[in-house]
Amino acid sequence: VLLSLAPTMARGPKKHLKRLNAPKHWMLAKMGGVFAPKPSSGPHKTRECLPLVLVLRNRLKYALDAREAKLICAEKSVLVDGKVRTDHRYPLGLMDTLSIPKSNDHFRLMF
Repeated sequence: VLLSLAPTMARGPKKHLKRLNAPKHWMLAKMGGVFAPKPSSGPHKTRECLPLVLVLRNRLKYALDAREAKLICAEKSVLVDGKVRTDHRYPLGLMDTLSIPKSNDHFRLMF
């Protein structure tokens, strides 16, 4: 009997991030769920950035949950370094400016 097993290799980069494997400077609750938002590829390294959804939800308290943070981004009401960003997983890094023109708020990331 010959068994032909296809090789089970990963295809491409990992698309998920478990909460316990997230960087500690994100300060996520250990028991707050299973997954954490994985940052998109962008100008900052994955371990040295914060996803936009975490800043809007956990740090600035503009949204109660991730769904609301996605809606805020989809309305094109968030500017990062002067450009509209609609990706809720966009990586924010050191010295990036986050502007919300509707509330006339401007923030700079320093961590």
